[in-house]
Amino acid sequence: MSDLTRDVALQPKQSALLFIDVQNFAAHRDGAEFAGLPADEFEVKYGWFFDQLETRVVPNMQAVQSACRSAGVEVLYTTIESLTKDGRDRSLDYKITGFNVPKGSWDGRVIDELAPGEDEIWLPKASSSVFVSTHIDYILRNLGVRQLVISGLVTDQCVESAIRDACDLGYLVTQVTDACLTYTQARHDNSLSAIRGYCRQVTTAQLVAELNGAG
Repeated sequence: MSDLTRDVALQPKQSALLFIDVQNFAAHRDGAEFAGLPADEFEVKYGWFFDQLETRVVPNMQAVQSACRSAGVEVLYTTIESLTKDGRDRSLDYKITGFNVPKGSWDGRVIDELAPGEDEIWLPKASSSVFVSTHIDYILRNLGVRQLVISGLVTDQCVESAIRDACDLGYLVTQVTDACLTYTQARHDNSLSAIRGYCRQVTTAQLVAELNGAG
């Protein structure tokens, strides 16, 4: 019987934290994804999402970010952002969906609450999976990373894509379940259940305690 397991505590020197799409475009009330939406329609579609994001999920992300920095874990970010102004380099899926975050735009920046440090790595992506449209795998291997912690938006889309791809590329993946979010509780819960076989799942409190112990 194999002794291999996903349930491995983080070793900071071989670990990295990746925040996915926590950016102005879709994680700020003034983001372009919501442009032109009447206030009542915005509240119906996104009221719950922003309530959870602002009161619970972003504070959890901040706690994870702080704990990782203190423990010496690399912190990286990816955001949806085209390499061109008109988005001609985007994936076909993003073109069909209508996502274009122009190169260098405010919408492509990480939200202020999670602002990257001056020596932390940020990668723009033009597809759902950061492993498809960036060279993150090359970067992580150069950094000596074997364990990848994932937090971000949205749970059942870009977060899931990153977890599956990272797993298939040989990383031990940890998902911080309460530092991810999608547009309904049911969608979030279904995603956590579906992706469980690819990663270790922990809460913010569990991860912070683990890192404090490692320190």
